[in-house]
Amino acid sequence: MKYVELQQICYPKQWKTIAASNLSSSGYPVYGANGIIGYYNEYNHEFPTILVTCRGATCGEVNISEPYSYVNGNAMALDNLDESIMDIKFLYYYLKYRGFSDVISGSAQPQIIRSNIEKIKIPLLEKVQQRKISELLDMINLVLQKRQCQITALDELTQSLFLEMFGNPIQNIKKFKQMPIKNVVSDIQTGWSPVASKEPATNNEPGVLKLSAVTGGRYNFKENKKLLDGTPFKSEYEVNVGDILLTRKNTKELVGACSYIFETPSQLMFSDLIFKLNIKNTTLMEPIYLWRLLNNNSMKKELSALASGSSGSMPNISKKNLNELLVLVPPIELQKEFVNKIISLEKLRNDFIDSLFSYKKLYNSTLQKAFKGELFQEQ
Repeated sequence: MKYVELQQICYPKQWKTIAASNLSSSGYPVYGANGIIGYYNEYNHEFPTILVTCRGATCGEVNISEPYSYVNGNAMALDNLDESIMDIKFLYYYLKYRGFSDVISGSAQPQIIRSNIEKIKIPLLEKVQQRKISELLDMINLVLQKRQCQITALDELTQSLFLEMFGNPIQNIKKFKQMPIKNVVSDIQTGWSPVASKEPATNNEPGVLKLSAVTGGRYNFKENKKLLDGTPFKSEYEVNVGDILLTRKNTKELVGACSYIFETPSQLMFSDLIFKLNIKNTTLMEPIYLWRLLNNNSMKKELSALASGSSGSMPNISKKNLNELLVLVPPIELQKEFVNKIISLEKLRNDFIDSLFSYKKLYNSTLQKAFKGELFQEQ
């Protein structure tokens, strides 16, 4: 397969940066390191142009500008693309696939300079083949975006369903019973954090959960660390289906994150940065209801407010403070109705996530085949 250097098909250039004070809320879009940052009364690019972030933490990100845009100096504009031999979308997808780790320089402040990026090799396929590849990748990307939107919509529906059935749990305009959480849970248990490997446990190997297994609000058992050889597995800290986990120590934004375990491999323990809440009486409160209650935005603020810590240390929720947290206790029949709806929504969400994963695999497989020249070859 034939390759050309990037400088043979375009001219990488950094343009003058507009001061933030000169940006406005209308006019032509201005592109910075990570997309549109404001608007200006002039443009320096009439046609869509590939932009590569060339400074900062997101160095190497790739975007395409809108027509009639101003591109500032934090993005390298690939100007004057020879579109007689190179499709702009094909080049965009290839650069995202390739990455720029070999041309990024600077340790304190990562950067990409023109003399490095212009020597990148680009596969030169027939223009018709390039366009077919671009169109196929566009279609897969559209499905991925739709799936992600559906997952986001389900998450919003879950929040809305809670508010519709129970209202704001702090304002309690429906006048449901309230009580300290210590009246609902029989025990708040702290886990154990042995020294463990950086590698995750797989195939039911013993391991310990990381904070990230809980912080997303949904249990992710893949976020764990395998126990070192010789480290005992303590069954009293093992997590099981039906458990509720809550982060007791984290950043102010993430402390108090709560997850419910629908499924999990065996031999995983929760760490000493995580609480396990054991429901005292399921005729009083459904575990899945409590999970969604503690994930309500208003309750998240209450949980965050319980955390304390000295300057420089991560906020920590004590058992004493958590025990006094007031929780809403609606009639159990209403909780059960809510739980049944949540289980249905979670099943649908998991189906969407499985579909999203399958399309991501298809996307990555298509990228690999495309840039090896294995797709849409002439017969």
